[in-house]
Formats: sequence, C-alpha cells, structure tokens
Amino acid sequence: MQKNKPDYYNNLDKVYLKIWDLLKIGLKNRDLPFHIPVFICANKIKSDGRIVVLRGVDEEEKKIWFHSDIRSSKVRILKSNPVATLLFYDKNEKIQLRISGNIKINYKNDLTKKSWKKTVHMSRQCYLGNEAPGSNTSAPTSGLTSDVDNLKYTIEESEIGYENFCVVDTYIKSIEWLYLAAKGHRRAYFNLEKNQLEKKWLIP
Repeated sequence: MQKNKPDYYNNLDKVYLKIWDLLKIGLKNRDLPFHIPVFICANKIKSDGRIVVLRGVDEEEKKIWFHSDIRSSKVRILKSNPVATLLFYDKNEKIQLRISGNIKINYKNDLTKKSWKKTVHMSRQCYLGNEAPGSNTSAPTSGLTSDVDNLKYTIEESEIGYENFCVVDTYIKSIEWLYLAAKGHRRAYFNLEKNQLEKKWLIP
C-alpha cells in the first residue's frame, strides 16, 4: 500500500508541472512507458489505434509529435478528421494521461527536413518499403527488400525514404490526468485552448 502522498496529490499546479516532466523524460528515455503512447484517431467509418514513438515535446507551443509514413492508414484518417487522442500510462508512476488535440501533418517542409536529418540509419528502414503499410500480401513479409531488411544500405541510399516520411504534430487542446492510489484516486482536467489554461478536478 502506498503510504506517502506525492506533492501533486492535491495540487493542480503541481499536477500540470508533473505532466510536462513525464512527457519530457519519456521523450528522452526509450525505456519508459511515456516514450510509446497509444495514438487514437477516427473518421465516420472507423476508429483506429496504434503504438507510436514520441519524437518531440514543446511545452511553449503546447504540442507533441511523432513520425509516420505518409502512406499509412492513420494519415488517411487524419486528413478527413484532424483530431486525435494520445493515451499514456506508466504503471510505476500510476499515472494515465489522455491528451487530445488538433493534428497537423507535416510533409516535405522545414520541420520534416530537420527531423529526417536526425533520423538514424536503422530508423530510416521503416520508410524504405515499396508498398504502403497495411497493403495486402500473398505471403508473410516485412515489405522490405533483403538488403534493406538486413540494413545493407548507406545513409545516402536511404534518402529515398524521405518521400514517405512525415511528422505528425498534435496541438494539445486538453489533457485528462488520472492518478491511481490506494489512499484515493485523483483525476484532473486541463483545457489548453485559446492560449489559456483552465484546470479543474474531476471525480475519478
């Protein structure tokens, strides 16, 4: 049983600071749960979710982002409905976040050029497939040629992958926080729209 209450337990301002700390630490440490949130989007036909890798956090602009293949189904969904939610959960921290916001798909712009240059040799492999992710196939396959599958390509040869590369920004509209504790759960809501911060407690 948890005995000591964290300093944010009954303090909305400290909860908000903790949220950004968790996001920034999760960005830097690939071993932490906040490094790989679930991204959820939907249109009139279907809803869809998958794990993504957190690639950027900007507290000043109130946005977070990840990389994707421009040919992916989630990008098609987002083009019809540019609103989505990211779900984070850390078992050790006992904290869940639901971050909702407006989506911007960056493709062949200054941001993608900068992000692509930082994308290491191995990670570029994801964008070197000839077919779009989710395409039908008659046999089990990675979708990559044997050379690409075995990382037998130079960084120069990987440049072709930039054609399929995009950066998905989430401009945060709201954050729901849930802290699970034997001594009593805590739940809070933060509205970040219109450059103002509205904060309030919710019933867990």
